Amino acid sequence: MSALPALSGGSQSWRPELRSKAQDLIRDFEEAEPAALARAVELEARKRQSAFMSGVAAYTRHPREPRMPEPSVVWQSGAARLLDFGDVNSNGGQGRPVLAVPSLINRAYILDLAEKRSLMRALAAAGLRPLLLDWGTPGDAERGHSLTDAITGTLQDALDKVHEICGETPALVGYCMGGLLTLALAARNPGHISALALLATPWDFHADSAGPIRFLNAMRPGLEMCLGRIGELPVDVLQAMFASLNPYMTTDKFRRFADMAPGSQAARDFVAVEDWLNDGVPLAAPIARECLFEWYLENAPARGAWKIDGDPVRPQDVNVPALVVIPKGDTIVPPASADALAQALSNAKSMSLSGGHIGMMVGRRAPSQLYGPLADWLKDTAV
Repeated sequence: MSALPALSGGSQSWRPELRSKAQDLIRDFEEAEPAALARAVELEARKRQSAFMSGVAAYTRHPREPRMPEPSVVWQSGAARLLDFGDVNSNGGQGRPVLAVPSLINRAYILDLAEKRSLMRALAAAGLRPLLLDWGTPGDAERGHSLTDAITGTLQDALDKVHEICGETPALVGYCMGGLLTLALAARNPGHISALALLATPWDFHADSAGPIRFLNAMRPGLEMCLGRIGELPVDVLQAMFASLNPYMTTDKFRRFADMAPGSQAARDFVAVEDWLNDGVPLAAPIARECLFEWYLENAPARGAWKIDGDPVRPQDVNVPALVVIPKGDTIVPPASADALAQALSNAKSMSLSGGHIGMMVGRRAPSQLYGPLADWLKDTAV
């Protein structure tokens, strides 16, 4: 409503690629009666707001299905746990081991969301022995951790445990931020990794992201104050930052949910994913500074300046077979950012999928697009 006068008067600035459409729109405005146009815009705005609120209300009251029982915990250190999905396959846990590593800022169960939306159970059903590292919620011991602590400590210990209990060299699968962590782990463990799969993993943080970079740079003083006072980056701040990447996505998805039949499979899937999104994990201050400022603002990984325990993380140092999975509709990790990693690795194959950052993992096409092809690649390549 506040923008309507500027639009009607033709004084609004437009991106170059929108100028032609803007001229058509302005001509339409000239033919409309101003008061009637304002009423129509207000009516549509109220209609969309009402649909959004109806969707939020339907989400809050929708019945929740109980989560599936977790597999055995075979190792724990601080908040982190190692879950052995070998329990659920027909081989009795005898398949080739695969260590899966999610992001530090979201719950690990996105890789085991529901019976038919579980990468871990799909890999187990394919005859592999997947083990999931659940980072948990940072406690007092983890609040001061850096990425070096996470990789050389928790992640290295988890890898050593997989070697111990399985008796053979595992493959690594990293999702999003977890992909960067597994890349660093693989570079530090030559001969102890059989293959590396990187799912929606960023590398060139300045690829197709000029707007978010400017936004983050403007937020930096406030973020620094928050990190200094609280010692971590709260979940609500992280949620707001992700939402800012596509501000209309939140309202659009709840309007769509308002039209879904309660109890339908689509509604149950929506609630499961949304509950996971709202079940976030705060990020320890040292790790938040490395990720937000060194990765995003300084683009340290792509520049060769990202270091773990003093050593630069170089993709070309990882010589095992690698698979880089790139969702074409990803707004969190732009495809160009992930493709830069595929180009930097010395022995990599890339696989492009439709869908977005989360949809690739738990969407309706995830079993055919990701689960099956990834399982086949791991069985054929991780030797």
